[in-house]
Amino acid sequence: MQLPSPKKPPWHISLVLGVTTFVHYLDRNTLALALPHLAAENHWTNAETGYWGQYLLGAFYLTFGLFQLWLSPVAERWNIKATLALSIAGFSTITMLFYPLGGSLVALIGLRLLLGAAESLHMPMNSAIVSRTFPPKALSRANALYVGGILLALLLGPLILVPLIEKIGWRLTFAVLGLGGLLLSLPLVLRFIPPLPPSPEKSPSFSSWGLDLTLGLYILAGSANAFCVFGLLNWLPSYLTRSQGIPFEELSGPLVAVFSGSLVGLFWWAWLGDRTGKRLSWAAVGLGGAGLCVSLIALPLSPTAIVAALTLATFLQSSYNAQEFATLQTLYPPHTTGAVTGKYNGLTVLLGGVGGSFIPGSIVERTGSFQAGLLSLAAGAFLVALTLLYLRYRLRRQGQAL
Repeated sequence: MQLPSPKKPPWHISLVLGVTTFVHYLDRNTLALALPHLAAENHWTNAETGYWGQYLLGAFYLTFGLFQLWLSPVAERWNIKATLALSIAGFSTITMLFYPLGGSLVALIGLRLLLGAAESLHMPMNSAIVSRTFPPKALSRANALYVGGILLALLLGPLILVPLIEKIGWRLTFAVLGLGGLLLSLPLVLRFIPPLPPSPEKSPSFSSWGLDLTLGLYILAGSANAFCVFGLLNWLPSYLTRSQGIPFEELSGPLVAVFSGSLVGLFWWAWLGDRTGKRLSWAAVGLGGAGLCVSLIALPLSPTAIVAALTLATFLQSSYNAQEFATLQTLYPPHTTGAVTGKYNGLTVLLGGVGGSFIPGSIVERTGSFQAGLLSLAAGAFLVALTLLYLRYRLRRQGQAL
């Protein structure tokens, strides 16, 4: 069921969801920024950093994906707003636990598994809320406002977290983030997110493990995209410090530059998607260009040129993020959006998020080269572009234009 569309889209709802998503991504991404410190504390070589890093980073995506698959249909039929509030309370509390328990590698992996479980229902509930409160012609922009929280976290995260880690240590940084997020996000959700009708009935097509071909192809594209996003997110700090020789305390500038491309691109591509309706076409073009830009790091370029190439790559890659959930919300009915988003996001994170941790990490372990690990992301970008072009072809033959 979709609420009656107001004359003016309720942009404040997307802005609140954007704040909660910003906090969510700060919590999950802090470990990638802290990894060079963790490696230095434990005197890990590049190969050892790749080996242990793949487990520390990949553990989150395992439970994040699995719990979305299992719980999204249930949550959508139960209470969308309450589920979002419980998710925020859970992941904020677990983030604070990194401070007392972060001295053990086993405990860190366990906390990452718990963090993934707690954050798993956040994005499906965001999608369900947007689907029920916004008209179709505003979906790309409505989703972009809260997805922008992800990119703002990537952009501001280094500026906030690198100095904080340097000053108070990475473990206390987790405690500050968890408490701050709990005090900020939860009151906003309770105050500004309206009660929403649950899904009126169980939909077998979305609560079962079966996939129609359209969703299967979109999940393949999303998995390859997640591989690119999480691979860059997880391994870029280590690549810049270990391969490009940029000191950890100077990482903020390059990381902000790279991820600023994503934030600018997100709103450009969202506007273009809503205006033209050609969401799959623009995403395919963008990912093809992103693959070419990532390939440039194989050339003997200066660190400045590499940062410029990766900044253009993230601008182009954001063409997919801008259309990602709007495409699902266009293809499937509003009362199933939370469940179908959970299935899509769960599988793409399992395949792409875990892959983005383990594949580059395994390459680094075998070669000792962070550059080789990062180059694997270009292949993922090309796979996204080809899959989207084929999906667009199939949908056009069925009379749908995306």
